[in-house]
Amino acid sequence: MILRDKLRGLLVRLYARRVEGHLDHTQVPKHIGVIMDGNRRWAKASGSTTVHGHRAGADNMSEFLGWCAETDVKVVTFWLLSTDNFDRPKEELIPLLGIIEDVVRTLASDGRWRVHHVGTKDLLPDQMQLTLKEAEQATEDVDGILVNVAIGYGGRQEIADAVRSMLQDAQDRGVSMDELAESVDIDMIGRHLYTSDQPDPDLVIRTSGEQRLSGFMLWQTAHSEYYFCDVFWPAFRKVDFLRALRDYAARHRRFGG
Repeated sequence: MILRDKLRGLLVRLYARRVEGHLDHTQVPKHIGVIMDGNRRWAKASGSTTVHGHRAGADNMSEFLGWCAETDVKVVTFWLLSTDNFDRPKEELIPLLGIIEDVVRTLASDGRWRVHHVGTKDLLPDQMQLTLKEAEQATEDVDGILVNVAIGYGGRQEIADAVRSMLQDAQDRGVSMDELAESVDIDMIGRHLYTSDQPDPDLVIRTSGEQRLSGFMLWQTAHSEYYFCDVFWPAFRKVDFLRALRDYAARHRRFGG
């Protein structure tokens, strides 16, 4: 069994090198969104606990960013916690929130990433809000990959928050509703999104075999390419990442044209 596992690992590494050798680095996405799905199913399949599955998924984020750093990826958005996830049982949710806090601290202390929160802060516990604020402040001058941590995030909620922000901004500037209605356009709404001033995702990766967005960055992914793979997120390897990049590079992006 051990020899077979070692042989399988060697073959996977050799295959990954082959895929990487044929990768067109001029066609690497600048912004990758990641829907990290399958933590609980990975844990069940391996005979472990749900909490262990979430920890394993969190640990894989640093690996993923390391692979991105070897390419020309500039922005990565990880969806860690949706607005719907708050409906999960407390015995799962409370440990998950603690794991996410640890992830944010780890990313901030790494020194290579610039951390930015996307999501509704009001839903989050006070301690997590403080952790996110400290991470953003500690990394704001880092010249590395911008890492969006989507925590308490929902695509519809983001658009609702953007409209609310736009209305509040108009009120603060003394703009009438009629004037606002005349001036509203796509760019104006975009400036009030959680990811304002960022490029939209070029590629969205979802693991675990599910083929849906579940509300992930509904506005920003209008022209994104999607890559769905069967592997659970904690088991997502470099070879899977390279396959996603190879698949993306082979596509002809039309942007609706």
